[in-house]
Amino acid sequence: MQARRLVVPVVLLPLLVVVPWLSVDLPFVLPGALDSPGSLQLLALCLVFAGVALSYDLLFGFTGLLSFGHALYFALGVYVPAIALTEWEWSLPAALALLAGVAIVVPLVLGSVSLRVTGIAFAMVTLAFAQAGNVIVQTNPGGLTGGDEGIGLNVDPLPDFLVGVVNTKNLYWLALGYAVAVFLIARAAIGSSAGHVWRAIRENERRVEVIGLRPYPYKLLAFVLASFLAAWGGFLWLLLIGVTPEVTTATFTLTLLVMVVLGGAGARFGALAGGFVYTLLDYRLRNLAGEERIQELPDVLRVPLSEPLFLLGALFVAIVFFAPGGISSFPARLRSLVHRRAAKESAS
Repeated sequence: MQARRLVVPVVLLPLLVVVPWLSVDLPFVLPGALDSPGSLQLLALCLVFAGVALSYDLLFGFTGLLSFGHALYFALGVYVPAIALTEWEWSLPAALALLAGVAIVVPLVLGSVSLRVTGIAFAMVTLAFAQAGNVIVQTNPGGLTGGDEGIGLNVDPLPDFLVGVVNTKNLYWLALGYAVAVFLIARAAIGSSAGHVWRAIRENERRVEVIGLRPYPYKLLAFVLASFLAAWGGFLWLLLIGVTPEVTTATFTLTLLVMVVLGGAGARFGALAGGFVYTLLDYRLRNLAGEERIQELPDVLRVPLSEPLFLLGALFVAIVFFAPGGISSFPARLRSLVHRRAAKESAS
């Protein structure tokens, strides 16, 4: 069974590695050939959100913690190095060292407060902290955050192989490395003794207390680890997109929740698939909505196809109703269907 689970990543990873060398067109799926800068940037974003969605799934899917503030820690990965590189003119290693420290200390402090409550109260406290972060960004203290307009990234401290359109393939490989690293870290964490306690907390926190364990430190560990991993996804967003205030909004966290549910909560490959597929659909449907051929369709088709959020919402509802396990449940459902059909044929 374990060997079967490894087949997909063993086959898929080499294919993802060689994508920048493949001059293949995928109409309607990507804006150009696989090796074009536009396609590679979009695929890199998909990989980034695959990793970020998995970091959120550590909280929601594996520990049962519904947080509405995960965007705050992603935003740390965007703003902290941007300010250090641009406003303070630090070197890249110094900026990354600062990010590593901030990405541990901030969730440790805020998580220790948020986890004093449970359930919907926890969700509201995390939302309050995220909103506070959004207010700080919008008020632009000391001219550091740029408010609504963000700030331009100073690329001088960055290595040359990460700057410019011709180096988009390097950013793609960096995003792929991030997704793989998050998967390996999450896999090790979930398989550890702490990971077993996380799942026990998800199922019945009171039972964990009865057997003599304190859930609080385990939940705090999950909170800090998930936030730390999300912050590095924010840094990759910075390299790919730049500084945009949208990453500080609560809507951003809700998008991560949709990704996890779409892929399958509590399934490592599910969160990865959900983050990848949602991001790809989000960007491609936006482009599709503005195309002339869509505008020329009858209203019954043109109106829904012109609203990407409507299509994504319809897909989400369909997944929730007809495949509650998300995308990750598709292989098992397909095998079950084949087995039922084979049994029916043998019986007849």
